[in-house]
Order: sequence, then C-alpha cells, then structure tokens
Amino acid sequence: MKSRLFALALCALLLPAAHADQPAADAKRPLLWKVSDADNAVYLLGSFHLLKEDDYPLPAEVDRAFDDSASLLFEIDPAAMTAPESVAAMQKYMAYDNGETLSTVLPKATLARLSTLVSAGGGSVQALEHSEPWAVNLGLVLGVTRAMGFRPELGLDRTLMARAGAAGKPTAGLETVDDQMKAMDAVPHAEQAQELEEFLADPQKAVREMGDMHAWWRAGDVARLDSGMRAEMARKTPESYRLLDVARNQAWLPQVEKRLADARKDNTLVVVGALHLLGSDGLVEQLRAKGYTVERICDACAAD
Repeated sequence: MKSRLFALALCALLLPAAHADQPAADAKRPLLWKVSDADNAVYLLGSFHLLKEDDYPLPAEVDRAFDDSASLLFEIDPAAMTAPESVAAMQKYMAYDNGETLSTVLPKATLARLSTLVSAGGGSVQALEHSEPWAVNLGLVLGVTRAMGFRPELGLDRTLMARAGAAGKPTAGLETVDDQMKAMDAVPHAEQAQELEEFLADPQKAVREMGDMHAWWRAGDVARLDSGMRAEMARKTPESYRLLDVARNQAWLPQVEKRLADARKDNTLVVVGALHLLGSDGLVEQLRAKGYTVERICDACAAD
C-alpha cells in the first residue's frame, strides 16, 4: 500500500520530466576491476541496483568475468533476498520501536511538504507515522525511479543472481539483511531528515540526479561518479557515509581477501553497488594498497 501511494504521487508530479528525451549513454565501459595474487583472482563489478531494459545486453567484459568465475559474491545472499524472515527484518527496522513517530522527529516544514506530496496521490501522511525518515525517503526514491522507467528486477545484481542460478554457480553474501538494515537504521535522525527535506524541496532534482548517475555508470565514468556520489555523500552526510559505505567496506574486505588467500578456490566475481568501489575508502584502492595486482577491465577505455 505504501509503495503504491508513493508511486501514484510521484508519477503524477514527475512523469513528464522523467520521459523527457535524453541521449542514450555509452554502455561500453563497465565499472570492472580484476584483483589478482599469485594463483587466483577476484573481479570487482560496480552495480546499479535499478536498471532499464535498454541497459542490456551487458558489456562483453562483464560476460567474460562471469564466465571466468567459479562463484559469485553479492552484498546479500540471493537466497535471503525473498526469504520471509528478511521481509520481516526490513519491516522491523523501518518502523520505530521507542514510541517516536514521524511527526515528532521531522521539522514541521518538512512534514508539511511530505503531506502535500502524499496528498497529491490521494493518501495521508498519517499512514506513514510509524515509518522512520530513511524508510520514507527510500519509498519516495523508488517512486521516482519507477516513474523514470527503472526496475529493481532489471538491476545488475538481480540479473547476475539469476544468471548464476541458471549456470549452477555458487553464490553467497557479504552481509546479512539484518546487517544492512542495522546500518541504514543507525543513520542519525538529523541526517535522515536532511535527506528527506532535500528531496521534498525539489523532487525534480532527484530526477536529474538519478539520470546523471545512471549515465555516468553506463559510461564507466569513475571520476564523475566519485565526485557526484561518494564525495558528495561524504561531504553532506558524513555519518551516513561512514555507516553505509566506509564501515561496510571494512567489513567486506577480509571476505574478499579470503577468496584470494585460499589457493583452493577459483576466481570469484564480486558484485556490489558502484559506490563501494570508489575513492580511497573503496574496495579497489584498499586492495591495491595491500599489494595486490589491480587492473581495470575495460575494452573501450584504452581507446579514449
């Protein structure tokens, strides 16, 4: 019900802008690196969690990395994605457990803007009273992306999960659903409210930013993704950045290294959100700093 409400409101407000003619971005430059030691390798692939049909087929480099890998690692184990206990965990963390409500933690101006937006879809902000600001913001963003034509079932992660299943390749997760929800829920309310207020103040900006990030991802533009995503997040919401990016990268790094250290294991393809591969806090540079051989796999980059 909640997601339908967001979708109705946002489609009404944003659909004309979402369908504005835009040139197709170059899809030939994946965010793909190969990290090697003496006897095996790990491929690091930066994902976009929601994609469109015209993002496929994938670049040939991704297909080669998939074929060269005996197993895959994702942020979350594919088996846990649709498990009933995972859904229950998500619902638990999205709601308050201390008696607070949305109207008691949000500034009045932010609450008024949210009410106006939700009312545009025929709903009431009272239906969201028990949702934390990050969960409300997530619902709004999903409404925007759906209006723009993005679909989670077309995301790179989901696509490669399905391909791995069809090929009989083992898969695993770097963290549990509970781990991920705890990180999101730990973001201070002030930063949660800040993100929500920014969206509500200019919903069209969210459309433009999503379009930009998608274009940069398709073009494999590391510099613009780093400045426009990672560095911007670190500057505006430093605690969110620490919890959602830096701390999780640090928790994942030993698991990636274990795949390299175990001589009995064949190559592994690791698929995580592109943000986790960028900058000095990203997995790419952290593994390079540890002395591993790191090379970007990008056929078209050499021609630039």
